[in-house]
Amino acid sequence: MSGTLPSGEPRIRTIAMPADTNPAGDIFGGWLMSQMDLAAGRRTHGRCATVAVEAMSFHAPVQVGDEVSLYADVISTGRTSLRIQVEAWRRSQVTEESVRVTSAVFTFVALDATGRPRPVPPEAR
Repeated sequence: MSGTLPSGEPRIRTIAMPADTNPAGDIFGGWLMSQMDLAAGRRTHGRCATVAVEAMSFHAPVQVGDEVSLYADVISTGRTSLRIQVEAWRRSQVTEESVRVTSAVFTFVALDATGRPRPVPPEAR
């Protein structure tokens, strides 16, 4: 599933490595989901907890050596929570083609130093 890359800079850009593969040589979906969670969490500007992930579908595999770029945009905020749309794109080291591999909406609760919900700071909105 190609398409148009999201505008702006990715929150995270990483390379898929051999340690992140299943026995068939494809990158684990769980590894990709954890990278998406990290990218979304960077939008909260502080400690946070993931409380939900909506409808994640995998459209294309990620291979060892592919560059994975993760884009995260806040779609709504509450007093202590944020909903963040995350897209993961891979760029093949062989063809340089960029392909969207998955997307999902992550919901986070912002936390203070004691682990209690805190207000979402204005810069995270």
